[in-house]
Amino acid sequence: MAELLIVDTDKRSRKDVRDIVENSDYNYLKIYESSTVERAMMLLRQNPPNALIIDASLPDMDGIAFGKTALQLYPDMPVIVITQLKMFEIAQAAINEGFSAYLLKPLSKFELLSTFERVLKPGLKKEVNQAITHQGTNFDSDLRKPIQSAVQYIQLYYNESITLKGLADKVYLSPSYFSKLFKEEMGMTFVEYLSWIRVQKSKSMLRMSSLPIDVIANNTGFANSSYFATTFKKVEGKTPTQYRELFFWEQTKKNKKLL
Repeated sequence: MAELLIVDTDKRSRKDVRDIVENSDYNYLKIYESSTVERAMMLLRQNPPNALIIDASLPDMDGIAFGKTALQLYPDMPVIVITQLKMFEIAQAAINEGFSAYLLKPLSKFELLSTFERVLKPGLKKEVNQAITHQGTNFDSDLRKPIQSAVQYIQLYYNESITLKGLADKVYLSPSYFSKLFKEEMGMTFVEYLSWIRVQKSKSMLRMSSLPIDVIANNTGFANSSYFATTFKKVEGKTPTQYRELFFWEQTKKNKKLL
């Protein structure tokens, strides 16, 4: 699940960030807040956020030092420092520690969203590339086993447009005979199997990545997020969001037991 952690003693400042995010294209981010480093560290250990926003002045630890500690846990995590202090030393320290951005309060909607565009989009793109990988690059149709060949093709290219006729052509069968033979061998229709495979692939992405639902839908071959949700619920008995939240809840319980 895509997450944003805000660490700031200023409740109004946290609300400003939340309002900007919730009314933007980044409203899929699940937002967590903390006014202390102690609670923030607990949240960080439970699950790495997609981005961390920290005030430079925190009550129980210097914000720059906390950001440095956070990067030791998650070196690739974007860290955004916010402050009311127009001090070159703070900006220099943020740069030296490898933080992603340094923003002045009160936060500008344009500056914050521009920062997200720069530091979050590459991360999401990387997740897409990691999550959507073919298990092979070559497809060779075996004329002796046309349905097994078709299944292999579906498993390789589930995220692309696949039609019954197109796949029947690849295994050198007429569409009607291919459809009949597929149902006999697989116990389900071509469309049912294709949908099932796409749902299974999406489950892995829902568990292991923080990609937005519509991104997962688009990259597992579904025409849109609405059709994805309908198909997913038909197969799994719950929506993609419910599935992800249940998995997240179970992981949180496990993490609490380890603390």
